[in-house]
Amino acid sequence: MGKESIFERMGVNMGKTVITRMENLKGTARGGGNGFGYTKYFAGSGEHSKVSFYELPPLHSNYPYHWHCDCDEVFYIISGEGILKTPEGERQIRAGDLIICPCGEEGAHRLTNTSGTEVLRYIDFDTVCKRDVCIYPDSQKVGIWGETLNKVYRIGDGVDYYEGEASGEYSPS
Repeated sequence: MGKESIFERMGVNMGKTVITRMENLKGTARGGGNGFGYTKYFAGSGEHSKVSFYELPPLHSNYPYHWHCDCDEVFYIISGEGILKTPEGERQIRAGDLIICPCGEEGAHRLTNTSGTEVLRYIDFDTVCKRDVCIYPDSQKVGIWGETLNKVYRIGDGVDYYEGEASGEYSPS
């Protein structure tokens, strides 16, 4: 047998038609503190796309402001209202809005629930990327996401390309 893909490890059947409802899915809560937090309900994935429902608690953001190098994201706001931070500034969003965030710096985004009492619910449609790099410009970090590496680094911690490498000099025996 071959190596199990990231989608197989997540229990996702590639190529299978899925009909589901948010209430039929198990939610996974995540929060990094500092006003960030959400519950994610993974709905399914195909070869080129994946879909999840999200709930943002009152006065919380989903993720830090970021952009993807290789993956597009589309959000459909089911209920609630909030602010979408983009390179052009902050924009009000509400139920019924469709938000398209293309890969690249122009697609940078952060979604924040501005209600003090109501949960913000949305659907997140993403392109599937075996590997993605996310840039977090406000905190000067880079995230590398893939099947074998899922890490976040400070951009300022860069090292020289050859640092730590053994000598490349040829030495005849």
